[in-house]
Amino acid sequence: MNLAIIGGGPAGLSAAIRAREEGLDDVWVIERHATLGGILNQCIHHGFGLHIFKEELTGPEYAARLIDRSVQLGVRFALGCMVVGLTPERELTYVSPKGLVQERAGAVILAMGCRERARGALGIPGGRGIGVYTAGTAQALVNMKGIMPGKRVVILGSGDIGLIMARRLTLEGAKVIGVFEIMPHSGGLKRNIAQCLNDYDIPLYLSHTVIRVAGAKRLTGVWVAPVDDKLQPLYEEERFIPCDTLLLSVGLIPENELARTIGVSLSPATGGALVNNRLETNIPGVFACGNALHVHDLVDYVTREAYEAAEWAVRYVRNEGNINGDASPHDVPAIPVKSLVGVRYTVPASIIPERRTPAYTLSFRSDAVYSDATIEIFAGDEIIRTINKRIIVPGEMERVKIALPENKKINEISVTIRGVLC
Repeated sequence: MNLAIIGGGPAGLSAAIRAREEGLDDVWVIERHATLGGILNQCIHHGFGLHIFKEELTGPEYAARLIDRSVQLGVRFALGCMVVGLTPERELTYVSPKGLVQERAGAVILAMGCRERARGALGIPGGRGIGVYTAGTAQALVNMKGIMPGKRVVILGSGDIGLIMARRLTLEGAKVIGVFEIMPHSGGLKRNIAQCLNDYDIPLYLSHTVIRVAGAKRLTGVWVAPVDDKLQPLYEEERFIPCDTLLLSVGLIPENELARTIGVSLSPATGGALVNNRLETNIPGVFACGNALHVHDLVDYVTREAYEAAEWAVRYVRNEGNINGDASPHDVPAIPVKSLVGVRYTVPASIIPERRTPAYTLSFRSDAVYSDATIEIFAGDEIIRTINKRIIVPGEMERVKIALPENKKINEISVTIRGVLC
């Protein structure tokens, strides 16, 4: 196969579409589930597609657009197939309904998405009875199987899935007692705070966490407490809340076990691969995009990033790395991109100067909430881009285009955020 794409969600499908549009033959999408679409299939709420399709779609509608287009273009699919092995030489081993299959690809795109952080990662003490779910699991139960997880619900964490499920469960007749967030700011989009909590009078408790749960066979309640500035619970102020369901919306972890096994360098901040501006990892011919690279707010951004990864993967397969004077990423030193004051991470982690690229896109998140904020991007000690914003929050990814100074040696690019800490 010329191009193997691991993952059949929005990132994988979008990458396959662009690769076929670029004229590459033998493009395969390998998906472990029996259906394509990934997480979109259970996201029946609207709000998708405004950037890519210029109209508002539900998750399944967005997925259907991608599936239909990929089928039309002749993308090949291996469904119900789990990739269990990958080598630096891009040799894949996957389990299929017909047995074990081994293939070698000209290039590989990692588009496996991410998984939810579960209770075991939090260490919440108490019984192991029924009633504790991740928000995504609850979403699949309600939207795809018509099963209600409970009637009185507490949500820990203010990620977007948790906020959306607060609204969904309320519409289905459950009582959502509140959303408790350990940080002093929400982890979700501002629009979800407004549309999912404020519109339904669901309270959001910042700087609060669940410290233990009650119940043996079934959850009967949780103890919650405020936290101090070091995120340590104030046990003297704890209170008990009767409930039968606790949903966890406490972060997403990019799926990168395969990447780790072949020596792909991973970011300690995101858990995703460290890539250059071509979205190529430190392993030649292995690219990454979507939530497997870093968690995105909007699926439209996932699609755009996948398009870019596919374009470079196609060029790699065709051995066109130096077309139009562009350098091979492994022949010239890359310019590192540093996250400085106020910035938690940046993608890409390095930039290879390209003659064909007039601008480069930097994606990054703040490490706190800042008002009257200024984003400054430096090339060495020279400011090349300044952006003023009324407010910047960690729950919303920033995407900024930059152009590098011509005929000037640049040792590093750095990003800073300055403002009033809220």
